[in-house]
Amino acid sequence: MNQHILILVLNGLTQGALFFVLGSGLTLAFGLMRIVNMSHGAFYLLGGYMGLTVLRLTGNWTVALVAAGLSIALLGLLVERGLLARIRAGGDLSQTLLTIALSMIIADMALAVWGGHTQSIRSPAALSGPVTVFGFTYPGFRYVLMAISAAIAFGLWLLLYRTRFGIAVRASVDDRETVSALGVRIDIIYSLMFMLSAFLSGIAGVLGGTYLQLSPGEDTTILTYSLVVVIVGGLGSLMGVVVSSLILGQILSFSLAFAPQMSMFLVFVPMAIVLAVRPEGLFGRRL
Repeated sequence: MNQHILILVLNGLTQGALFFVLGSGLTLAFGLMRIVNMSHGAFYLLGGYMGLTVLRLTGNWTVALVAAGLSIALLGLLVERGLLARIRAGGDLSQTLLTIALSMIIADMALAVWGGHTQSIRSPAALSGPVTVFGFTYPGFRYVLMAISAAIAFGLWLLLYRTRFGIAVRASVDDRETVSALGVRIDIIYSLMFMLSAFLSGIAGVLGGTYLQLSPGEDTTILTYSLVVVIVGGLGSLMGVVVSSLILGQILSFSLAFAPQMSMFLVFVPMAIVLAVRPEGLFGRRL
């Protein structure tokens, strides 16, 4: 394989890995719990800035990653219990308007605190150097990003399909009333899943800030990519997020190399095709 093409493929895998962390968080809230969280991109941006601040204080990238995830998870708990739980009966429109407003508030606060210039998170020295495999050299951190994404995918699969909690989550999606009648605390499930979704967006902010950059307006772009990943893959489908992330990662990588002016257009092409042919997504269930 031509070395240039191989680099583009690996770049697509790296981008796809970031898309997966983002999309998996959104599909937990939107796809499984039917919580329309339009502040997902703002959680990502805030998590990145939180990680940047912790890194400056501690000098430890791993601590920054964990701290960002936990801080955004705590924010997610406050939002779900303090706001979303109060308007759940109002339907999707109420959730959409509330989370859009929350997204704007977070974005403005981030702009006030961290400023409007582009910033990036420094990767750990041990991981930032080039790694040579079979005579091919590629940045080491990008391999780490792919490995972290794979570990998250495996962990979510275990949680959702090999634990009693995962069974309760999936059952509550299909028949909330029956599950509640059996004594399962649906409100606790909603809170824990939303916290997990927020946690993933928080660590995605650090991963994305290290791989790419952090800047005002990035939250809107990230939300757009996340929605495309979830819609193409299918609401609530973990496998769908994996496949759609890989597809979109490759599309973005090759389009930026050969047709950068059409990259955003090409990202939306799979979504348009899927919505026309299979509206529930590649791996979504027919309602």
